[in-house]
Amino acid sequence: MSGNGPEGLEVPEARDMEALGAALALCLRGGERIYLEGVLGAGKTTLVRGLLRALGWQEAVRSPTYTLVESYALEAFPLHHFDLYRLADPSELEYLGVREYFSPPAVCLVEWPAHGARELPPADLRLELEVTGNGRVVYRRQASDRGQSLWDCLIQNLRKVRNLQCE
Repeated sequence: MSGNGPEGLEVPEARDMEALGAALALCLRGGERIYLEGVLGAGKTTLVRGLLRALGWQEAVRSPTYTLVESYALEAFPLHHFDLYRLADPSELEYLGVREYFSPPAVCLVEWPAHGARELPPADLRLELEVTGNGRVVYRRQASDRGQSLWDCLIQNLRKVRNLQCE
């Protein structure tokens, strides 16, 4: 396991957050679990929108704040986008059948993972989006070996997608 690293990606504008999502999309092979943390409005859904667009999704990308999960049948693998902000109790995820969503080759992106902590499998990659005076900074907070590979791939792909700065 990699610990909390100092690596941060400066993300000045919403289009840059979408570019970061697109860069991450190029790294996905199926079965990844990515947890997104940050305050309301930090850009979590914007990152997911960029990721989905890069994977070919052309329809609307909605935050699943009220539905808890939005699923996308992509060509390469199914993708499930969770927003657990309004989850009253983590045990509610059991009623939702959360374990089935996390079955490979599905990719799962989870906003507000702390709200469902004990019912969720461990993340491959945990990203924290922090609001700053100049936009956002995205930090890698935790990663399995697979997640560290995702992070490394993301850093390499940023140059291909958009010129974001590493802090």
